[in-house]
Amino acid sequence: MGRIFLSAGHGGFENGVRDPGVIAGGTTEAQEMIWIRDLVAAELRSQNFTVYLVPDDLCQVETVDWINYYSRPGDVALELQAGGSSNPNVRGVTVFYIAHNAERQRDAQQLLMALLRRVPQFPSRGTKADTATGLGRLIFCRWIIIPSLYVEIGFLTNPQDRSLIQTRRKDIAKGIADGIIGWIQGENVIPAPPVPPNVMVYGSIGIKINGQSYGEGGILIQGNSYIPIDLVDRLGINVAQLARVRRVRYQNIVYVRAVDLRDFGISVSWDNPSRTVVLRSFSRVYAEKIDRVMGNGITTELQLIAFIKSENNTGLYQFPELALIYQEEANLEGVNYDIAFCQMCLETEFLRFGGLVKAAQNNFAGLGTLGGASTTASFATPRLGVRAHIQHLKAYASTEPLVQDIIDPRFHFITRAIAPSVLQLSGRWSDDLQYGNRILALMQRLYEVSGVL
Repeated sequence: MGRIFLSAGHGGFENGVRDPGVIAGGTTEAQEMIWIRDLVAAELRSQNFTVYLVPDDLCQVETVDWINYYSRPGDVALELQAGGSSNPNVRGVTVFYIAHNAERQRDAQQLLMALLRRVPQFPSRGTKADTATGLGRLIFCRWIIIPSLYVEIGFLTNPQDRSLIQTRRKDIAKGIADGIIGWIQGENVIPAPPVPPNVMVYGSIGIKINGQSYGEGGILIQGNSYIPIDLVDRLGINVAQLARVRRVRYQNIVYVRAVDLRDFGISVSWDNPSRTVVLRSFSRVYAEKIDRVMGNGITTELQLIAFIKSENNTGLYQFPELALIYQEEANLEGVNYDIAFCQMCLETEFLRFGGLVKAAQNNFAGLGTLGGASTTASFATPRLGVRAHIQHLKAYASTEPLVQDIIDPRFHFITRAIAPSVLQLSGRWSDDLQYGNRILALMQRLYEVSGVL
């Protein structure tokens, strides 16, 4: 029988600083999840399951690497987290699974129902694909080799959920343990027979790229489309950048999981009747200018609003005119408001403000002040916060003078026009070397939701 890897979200060191996760009601997400995880482990071990606990001082990427190093086929992995929201009324349990994997979706549903049977006082927020999150993916679901799920046990910022988390720990742990047992036993009811050599075991699928059928086919593995590595080259993606992309070698051909290419400006969808994975090159559709910070946005105010609501239905309650403000302020300075708006979604987790910056600061881009790296800027109104964001982008992308008075506190410290492409913000605006790609991935989703792409 397979082994179980349990991770308590947050608590490790991110960029050299201990990450407590959500802080609310005199407690932290990291501590609450560690307590529940330890109870889950005790419950599973009492039923003779082998459980491994991920060390609590590891960062997110190290957690993934640790599990991948020690796991083997037949094992499963689960991460426990709690949600946080600027709206204290948001609550409920969600289980996330890797997108387009029907089997993992069933596992997520089983885990969710097991938890809710033990603690029915939790509202259900359902099971969701990891692409439904603010960043468009969850690396715990996507990068781990063995089957993995990610459960959000209520919202620590909601008083009712927080009370359940603190007073019903044992019941929560029993529910999660019940779900894991059903999951792992379902994974290993009948051992797979050995595969004879040279026998096709993966179903073949068609591939379309930019509306044209591709001459070579792909394969389908556990509900995920894989495409030949040579097609990745044709899409203009540097294969050396694909260290974290799932790939397999099958019948002497290397295949790459198609959905992982979304971070590189590729739209990925599935046509079920023809069993074809449909790819569109984001950069080619827009003549390779879509990454330019200086330019015009192409979405409408309503499309921007719908995009926010698709990820956080209550996000605009506090900022009802934010989409219009971004359009107006960006147009005045000649900045692409689609880029600025998607960067805001990335920085604020779709207006959830789960990090150091709080909603009351009207700081939508994580801007710093002259006080050093430990402080973040605050602005009197949402419009001034957006204006500072747009000015900061213009400083990076252009040498043109500002149209309006300077609001951005660090405008003069930027080397002008050092980053005309959003991709060049990586390692500058953020220490994340994929920062620009993450913004482009959100733009791709914005255009897909809006019907533009």
